[in-house]
Amino acid sequence: MEVIMRQRWVLILLVAVTSFFTGGWLLQRGTASDGNVYQHARLFDDVLSHVSAYYVDSIGQGELYDKATNGLLEELHDPYSVLLQGDDYKALTETTTGNYGGLGIQIDVRDGWITVVAPLPETPAERAGIETGDQIIMVNGKSTEGWNNDQAVKALRGQPGSDVELKIRRAGMATPMVYNLNRAQIHVRSVPPGSMFPGGIGYISLNPVAETSTNELRSEITSLLGKGMKSLILDLRGNPGGLLDQGVRVADLFLDPSQEIVSTRGRAKGSTKHYADELKQEWPNLPIVTLVNEGTASAAEIISGALQDHDRAVVVGVPTFGKGLVQTLYPFSDNTALKLTTGRWYTPSGRTIQRIAKNEEDQFQQAQNEADGTPDSAAADTVDRPTFHTDGGRAVRGGGGIVPDIVIRQDTLTAGRRRSPRRSVPSSRNTGMR
Repeated sequence: MEVIMRQRWVLILLVAVTSFFTGGWLLQRGTASDGNVYQHARLFDDVLSHVSAYYVDSIGQGELYDKATNGLLEELHDPYSVLLQGDDYKALTETTTGNYGGLGIQIDVRDGWITVVAPLPETPAERAGIETGDQIIMVNGKSTEGWNNDQAVKALRGQPGSDVELKIRRAGMATPMVYNLNRAQIHVRSVPPGSMFPGGIGYISLNPVAETSTNELRSEITSLLGKGMKSLILDLRGNPGGLLDQGVRVADLFLDPSQEIVSTRGRAKGSTKHYADELKQEWPNLPIVTLVNEGTASAAEIISGALQDHDRAVVVGVPTFGKGLVQTLYPFSDNTALKLTTGRWYTPSGRTIQRIAKNEEDQFQQAQNEADGTPDSAAADTVDRPTFHTDGGRAVRGGGGIVPDIVIRQDTLTAGRRRSPRRSVPSSRNTGMR
């Protein structure tokens, strides 16, 4: 009996051991074919090490990791999810804060030379006496002939407190002048001084939606009201967006408490939120017209969409860019951060305004076609898009951007109006602040 029991236990042990090894092998094969994350991680490591060791051209492991990181983000097919490093991260920070270290000069490239468009008030450039039209022909002993704006940025900007030498050619002066300037912390307002037109019509532009936008806009509206403003034109044309919370706060200026401004929906914890007006509006009887175009995007679309859905403003222009996605910034170091799409946003009526496009270029082209009224682009009011309704029951469209209440394309203007100058904020594409 004891022998039989011993044999039985030996058999059980053999079966257990066999099951362990064969089962583990089968499990390993199964996880590999089913895409187990550990198997993919091992595969990635194997490929990386083989490329590093055996590829025909020598590539350092650091560079390989960079390529792998960029490749991962590219495969998301989302142009707004990017790794920001160095100057790119710095540029984003400067855009959202409006702060940078420099001289306070608005410049443009004209006739092959870096030319001063205007010095900003209370900056080193203005205090030194630099004037509109001055040509900056040398920076720290280097000729600027043929420079573009990017080259000027790198040369003129720098740490506050650092020095820079400019040689300037001015019309009417026989010899160039030399300026030794000390860089300072410069703040660029997203809301420049407004204008008054006959009939008490005030005009204010906002670009971009930055950290100080709400306070600057409130201050400018108050100033124009003191000058007799009876109605407001809020110009969001060419505004690429910016900070979500500031877009909410700007809309909050014009809406009543508890009115929804925007909602976001995402997969990660905390990415699904509802943003509603918190403060009583200061100017409830102020009529508002909001100007938009194909360059109005993101947070600027949140503002125009909220004002349109609550019948607070008449939106005029052409359909906007159509960026209905939310990005979250994840800083990794002082000069590196991941900007990742973490949600979609919806207007108070429930609209998503995100365009369906293959990439950002295609998205821009769609918006441009609608703005131009090209033959392959249907009129904005006849496009087959989902219909929603404002608080007052007016029909508004979802889909490709914010469709204005009144569509006015450039080609509908008379020849005389096209010839007349339009006051606008210089685009960052062809001018810059230094």
